[in-house]
Amino acid sequence: MKHIQTDVLVIGAGPSGTVAASIIKKAGYNVTIVEKMKFPRFVIGESLLPRCMEALEEAGFLDAVREKSFQEKFGAKFVKDGMICDYSFGDQFTKGWTWTWQAPRAELDKTLADCCEAMDIPIHYETTVTDIRFTGSDSITTVVDKEGQNATISARFIVDGSGYGRVIPKLFGLDRPSSLPGRKALFCHMKDEKRMAVHEPNRITIVTHKPGVWIWVIPFSSGITSVGYVGDPSFFANYSGNNEEVYNALLEAEPYLADRFRGAEKIFEVRSLESWSATCDKFYGDGFVLTGNVTEFLDPIFSSGVTLATVSSQTAAHLVIRTLQGGKVDWDKEYMEHMMQGVNTFRTYVNCWYDGTLDTIFFSKNQQPEIKNMICSVLAGYVWDKENPFVKEHFRQVKKLARTLTLKQMLEEGS
Repeated sequence: MKHIQTDVLVIGAGPSGTVAASIIKKAGYNVTIVEKMKFPRFVIGESLLPRCMEALEEAGFLDAVREKSFQEKFGAKFVKDGMICDYSFGDQFTKGWTWTWQAPRAELDKTLADCCEAMDIPIHYETTVTDIRFTGSDSITTVVDKEGQNATISARFIVDGSGYGRVIPKLFGLDRPSSLPGRKALFCHMKDEKRMAVHEPNRITIVTHKPGVWIWVIPFSSGITSVGYVGDPSFFANYSGNNEEVYNALLEAEPYLADRFRGAEKIFEVRSLESWSATCDKFYGDGFVLTGNVTEFLDPIFSSGVTLATVSSQTAAHLVIRTLQGGKVDWDKEYMEHMMQGVNTFRTYVNCWYDGTLDTIFFSKNQQPEIKNMICSVLAGYVWDKENPFVKEHFRQVKKLARTLTLKQMLEEGS
């Protein structure tokens, strides 16, 4: 049986795994990545947020990503019944990056992985973790490759960035159900030949289709656009037929999209994803840390996935380095509490999106610019900035603002 010795084993070659691997490698440690899939491979999460640019920059990935000429993203537009709410990252409350990218994840993730290999970080693709045994913080991981050949990997620390694979949570029974209800997405990539006929053709747009049902429209620089419907599974059950038939019917049922995408060529068969939310009691243990979607994935709305993935791995990488150097790390405070600040902030905005609270805020005529800028910072991914009241007291501030705006509207209508 082949045996590999490394300082840090990273499980998963997505943004979470590659950011952690690069930062740890730059600190002088040997890093090995194992990845279950063959790259490039499809995954959703195609719209980034400005906060993740800081992690990509530290990892040394920005130049390589720029060379791909992905569609630049400067904000987000929300549409409902002809009303438009526009957020520009240049107006955000928090100082930081004011733009990012919209990118097919297959190409983006392959770019980041290639950067790691260029740094002499080996990536073992089509390799599945079957067992992990810990002795203190040291570990021996058993893997099997596509040929069915077993190997073992000895490591001083493991970073689990396996995403939906949730390797360590599944092996050690750490998975817990999310507090969010199960939802379903039906989506496809299409040739967007009528794109230039619409206003702001390259902007990401979120369309409110019905209460609790929304649509993402994410244009790529290639002329392809990703369009997906998200809602309770019962909503999709109202339509008969296979995925493509349901998807086509949904396009026809949305006036904002029908003309633009009627008859558009589909790049792949319509796909569905359902009940994606899961979490863990703890994001770390003796000799390992969980990063990215393997900690908790909330919902596609607000594009939080890649940001939580890259920020968690950026944070974890520094704590792993300190651990390997013999320093003390308070994993509860420095990692778990820190990450839950961001997760819980996004969770409030996700819940308030689905219960209609954010509709009241986004489409109000009375929203003050300075408050809108604070909310914009959240939408830009700066969910750790406690100088922002809409981060520090996210639930209370959002609910309070919605009540205030509703009252103002009632007074105006009654006058």
